Amino acid sequence: MPDTTASHIRNVAIIAHVDHGKTTLVDQLLKQSGMFRAGELEKLAGGQHDLIMDSNPLERERGITILSKNCAVNYHSQAGEDFRINIIDTPGHADFGGEVERVLRMADGCLLLVDALEGPMPQTKFVLTKALEAGLKPVVVVNKVDRPNARPHQVVVEVFELLFELGADDHALDFKTIFCSGRDGWAITELHDKQPIPTSGDMRAVFETIIKEIPAPKDDAGAPLQALITTLDYNDYVGRIGIGRVFAGTIKVGQQVAILRRDGSRINSRVGKLLQFEGLKRVEVQEVSAGDLCAIVGLESVDIGDTIADPENPVALPPVTVDEPTMTMLFRINDSPFAGQEGKFVTSRQIRERLMRELEKNVALRVTTGKSSDEFIVSGRGVLHLGILLETMRREGFELSIGKPEVILREIDGVMCEPIEELVIDVPNESVGKVMELVGARKAEMKKMEPRGEAITHLAFEIPSRALIGLRGRLLTATQGEAIMHHTFLKYAPVQSDPLRRQQGVMIATESGPVTTYAVEGVHDRGVLFVVPGDKVYAGQVVGEHNRDNDLPVNITRLKHLTNIRSANKEATVTLKAPRKMSLEECIEYVEDDELIEVTPGPIRLRKKILDESMRKRAERQQRDREEAGKA
Repeated sequence: MPDTTASHIRNVAIIAHVDHGKTTLVDQLLKQSGMFRAGELEKLAGGQHDLIMDSNPLERERGITILSKNCAVNYHSQAGEDFRINIIDTPGHADFGGEVERVLRMADGCLLLVDALEGPMPQTKFVLTKALEAGLKPVVVVNKVDRPNARPHQVVVEVFELLFELGADDHALDFKTIFCSGRDGWAITELHDKQPIPTSGDMRAVFETIIKEIPAPKDDAGAPLQALITTLDYNDYVGRIGIGRVFAGTIKVGQQVAILRRDGSRINSRVGKLLQFEGLKRVEVQEVSAGDLCAIVGLESVDIGDTIADPENPVALPPVTVDEPTMTMLFRINDSPFAGQEGKFVTSRQIRERLMRELEKNVALRVTTGKSSDEFIVSGRGVLHLGILLETMRREGFELSIGKPEVILREIDGVMCEPIEELVIDVPNESVGKVMELVGARKAEMKKMEPRGEAITHLAFEIPSRALIGLRGRLLTATQGEAIMHHTFLKYAPVQSDPLRRQQGVMIATESGPVTTYAVEGVHDRGVLFVVPGDKVYAGQVVGEHNRDNDLPVNITRLKHLTNIRSANKEATVTLKAPRKMSLEECIEYVEDDELIEVTPGPIRLRKKILDESMRKRAERQQRDREEAGKA
């Protein structure tokens, strides 16, 4: 066992832009720590992606980290000392920035991973800003140096310039650099221009740099107890588990403690069990001293941001602060003709209880009641943040309807302002013109254009957040799927233009029933269908995208009338276009103000808010009259 005094503990967070290799690096550190038997890690990885840390099914499917996670390795240094290294893997996507902001409180330093080809990206800036605000010194890890066209030394210069731009002090600017390949499991501290790229090795350079450059905790084990809860977990056998760091004193099993809530209230409780991280496991211990991380069992009412303190001398730590949401969405019960046919949880009470449970651990989320008791206004950090919540609820058996996402406007000095984001796009050279035309129509302002290798151009823009809704799908269509797009919040600026609307209209079913091949043959040349023969639809459901800018009612369930007269073209073969199957996130980006998305454990459907065609036309006329009266 390593020495568990504060001087032999290192608490390090792994931060980076999404898909720059954080979780892969952590997996290699675990594999080379010697804490696992042969074959044990492969079982933990489940044979999928080899990513042990990304255990959530949605993380496995999407290849991104959504939830921050903790692990620990014991390391015997080259100097002959034993150390305990607590590693915190964080999400790289700004939509999950709430996870990043709260867990950085547990760290004393960070490894900043940067792709050797892409360099610092928008979310690199976001996570690095949060790390500097938390007072963490970065160690720069240039990953994927074996990529074609990699430019590791130029990337190091770009990181220095980014740190300088963010106002980092001299201590942070004097960072150490590691060059590595997380996939192949090797790392070195020096890489010369003419030096061949290694093909094998180990991660010892990462461990040694962590020990030398990441400061040991300076917490006082002799002071009254103070521990901050930054993450919650739940177990069916022991209930709620609070995960955090002991900042002062020592916490022991059976100890009476005071839970100091964020609202200023106090609850007395008792520690049931203490768990420490060992590899990916949690092992029971009798006590944990200042500077170390632990999981506390038995504090049923504990919440994120609470301080666990000595009841004789209760002093609260500064609470966890998280940036405010930038996007809001309407959640409501499903009232379509198919309501209740596919979901287990369909009532407003069940939806409310689920959202309240989510608030306990998802600190970047906000939930308020809408115009009626059946509606909820859910606010988050972006389409992906809210989409992951909806996908999780859908898989749990929930059925509900959601509206079009809207950005949250803010009044600053009497002026209504909207969020502006930094957008970067890497695109093949031949598609640059299409991208410029597409984002230019959405009021984007170009800030940078530079080559990345021989065939790729790197573009950077400032663009309103609402202009990003629906952009990803159109961008991929325009570039045959070759564009790579990333964005992150930048600032608030005055609202300048009217909201963008979808350019194409939709095809709307006029009758309920199963889709027929005969009906599809009659309308397939009018646009792109979202349904196939055999699908059940209802009147008012959106069944396709129209070629023109107006909505088109269609009878998609029409049957062919049979007669005893032989048709001349009876044997003619009709080739139908492939339907467009949209994911939940694609539907969220596609939906308009007068439409809803029907989310069920089975199909995901688009529909009009007003299902009846005549009532819908009347409402449209009234809306036009109001708009004309407003202009007059």
